[in-house]
Amino acid sequence: MNRKLGITNSNKTLSVSSIDCGGSFRVRLSLTAAPDIVSNPTDIVLILDRSGSMAGSPLASLKNGADKFIDIIDEATDGSQDGQIGGGSRIGIVSFADNAVQNTQLITSVADLKNAVNGLTAGGSTNHADAFTKATQLFDPASGNSKVMVMFTYGVTTAGADPSPIAAAARAQGITIYVIGLSGNGGLDEQSLDDWASKPASAYVAITPDDAELEDLFEDLARNITKPGATGIVIRDQIDPCFRVTALSSPSKGTANLLNPNAVEWKISELGVSQSEAAVLEFTVTHTGTCSGPVPVNTSVIYSDNEGNSVTFPDPHIDVDCGVVIHPEQCPEPVDLAVDGCADSIELDAGLVGMESLGRIVQLDVTLQRVCPGKRVALAVLLSEVDLQGNEYKRGMKTITVQAHNASGCRDVTIRCIKFVLPEDLDLSGSDDAICDRRRLRARFIAHYIDNDFGCCADPVTITP
Repeated sequence: MNRKLGITNSNKTLSVSSIDCGGSFRVRLSLTAAPDIVSNPTDIVLILDRSGSMAGSPLASLKNGADKFIDIIDEATDGSQDGQIGGGSRIGIVSFADNAVQNTQLITSVADLKNAVNGLTAGGSTNHADAFTKATQLFDPASGNSKVMVMFTYGVTTAGADPSPIAAAARAQGITIYVIGLSGNGGLDEQSLDDWASKPASAYVAITPDDAELEDLFEDLARNITKPGATGIVIRDQIDPCFRVTALSSPSKGTANLLNPNAVEWKISELGVSQSEAAVLEFTVTHTGTCSGPVPVNTSVIYSDNEGNSVTFPDPHIDVDCGVVIHPEQCPEPVDLAVDGCADSIELDAGLVGMESLGRIVQLDVTLQRVCPGKRVALAVLLSEVDLQGNEYKRGMKTITVQAHNASGCRDVTIRCIKFVLPEDLDLSGSDDAICDRRRLRARFIAHYIDNDFGCCADPVTITP
């Protein structure tokens, strides 16, 4: 799960990762914007994990990412990388392992900030509670600056108190909390990260399994923090034809409506112009098509606003489980033809054709219910035609070996494209214009397991008195 952070945070998440045929799920669109850092001076505290799990490349990537973050804020606040954070904004550094340390106060010196970051060494456990406590203490409650925490963590809490109440208290003081997580090395408690961050978590939490991506996450966050909010926002989400939008909730900001069963339009007049703001829209999508397996939920999500911000949304896929689908027969191979120049006719040897008569083709699908794993099934299909008096005439029989599936339990197995050829000279409809007439057919199905665990009893033992 990767989430992008920034002035126009954009995310698209699904309530579940898989559904059955015809099932439904919820789609959640999130968007966040914040005012320009020049017109809205901001105090930012970088909270950096230096526990033992950070040793090696994770710590190196973290330092590079934090340095880039500082450089971008430096340039954005006064127009150049002159070594000083300008415009009234400041940055502070807090690092944590067994305990947290205020490596700097809120300062403007780029050199001092980078020295604090680059001097970090890895070792010890992970105390998130003390990290939030030390970071909160850096902010001046009397300051009119906006207040932002950027927490980076690698792993779960292994020391100290529960961090959630401390993070909640910080948010209650008007502090915006972003969380960047690096998964791996024993796992990451994503629910805790969502709990600590500002809401909605989908707009304020980013998780990556690759420490090389940390530099990009810090850089994206810094660049987007320095941009202004957005006005005249229009988002159009086009849903894949395999689905339909069946319910649309009211968004937290703006208005939303259905353009058609496969398209949602969301409009927001302004977002993040005077303070950091997030907006959320949810709607229900139902599977209605024939597609199965991993299916993209949307064909496109188009964003526009008056400021010309470039915003992209993720492209989530959902697994649609329509059971086991088998295609026992392939379509015939085509013969390619070409007519050259001004020729009015063409002669071609099309090769050998199997024994098939001209006429209609009947294609049947059938679903075998609750087929147990590891067992092949023998399937017979009997097709007959019924005349006007109700008499039946045989038209064909197919026998098919349905290979065993390896699912964890019994499940339905669909057999598709069972084809029968109906020559027109056998039509029983009573019409001379048989090709356009209705022909009445009757199909019968016989199925049983091929494999079983039955074995004959051993030879009886004869006892002689």
